[in-house]
Amino acid sequence: MDQAEKLRAIIKRQNRINSSGARIITVTSGKGGVGKSNVSINLALQFRRQGKRVIIFDADFGLANIEVMFGVIPEYTLADLMFKGKELKDIITEGPEGVMFVSGGSGIARLVNLDNEQIKRLVYKLSELENMADVVIIDTGAGISPSVLEFVAASPEVLLVTTPEPTSITDSYALLKALAMYDGFDRETNKIMVVANRVSSASESNNIFEKLSAVVNRFLDVRLNFIGAVPYDTAITKAVMKQKPVTIAYPSSGAAKAFSLISTRLINNETAVPNHKKGVAGFFGKVFGARHIQK
Repeated sequence: MDQAEKLRAIIKRQNRINSSGARIITVTSGKGGVGKSNVSINLALQFRRQGKRVIIFDADFGLANIEVMFGVIPEYTLADLMFKGKELKDIITEGPEGVMFVSGGSGIARLVNLDNEQIKRLVYKLSELENMADVVIIDTGAGISPSVLEFVAASPEVLLVTTPEPTSITDSYALLKALAMYDGFDRETNKIMVVANRVSSASESNNIFEKLSAVVNRFLDVRLNFIGAVPYDTAITKAVMKQKPVTIAYPSSGAAKAFSLISTRLINNETAVPNHKKGVAGFFGKVFGARHIQK
């Protein structure tokens, strides 16, 4: 059995650990600066307020958006789990209102050199999240790098954040084009939902979605769903400066109300996610195994 076959066997075994586990939602964007991490954090808080156990996995490796926006510095990161003998419970940090998060850490690049046994150990350790969370939100980096595509392709549910800026819409299309050509992406079962951020009106958000979905349907054969919009709101900027999520700092703001509505829609759509597409072990097995199988 060659290396690729061994890795597929590892992933298949991990997939069988739990076929109806935690819900995985990946938040991504075609370019930076569109408010992706803000979406991740504020939706996590809304899920938590509705009784869900939530963990944010900060996959924007090398950066620290989640911890900065929470105003909480983690003691350990994913790199400590892999290379310094820490356990999963050691690297989980508590944020506001009981939302938990895992920081990827700058040493994450070393994951490309993992052997079969190390991958198996990593997936096994991360699978412990299954018993700790009802929802795991993956906050990816921006753009179309391989590390971003690995997380997005493995996720059963994807929130694509875009803004009215032409460059943001263009880069969103570029991400979807790269995803459509990515080995491992299943357009039949992976659900992609668009969040229009910093919009001035409902008509502007509808226009963004119609433009993007029209060209995607024509050239990529990828189906998009519109999950909601967040208005341009100075309260978000003020909240970021305070290192607090807007749903905490300004709970009555238009942005906070929008995040509440989007989270409610996601919760109402939970039954639409097939059981076989849930589960932490299978998700991370697919993510961290993909880069080695494709070598």
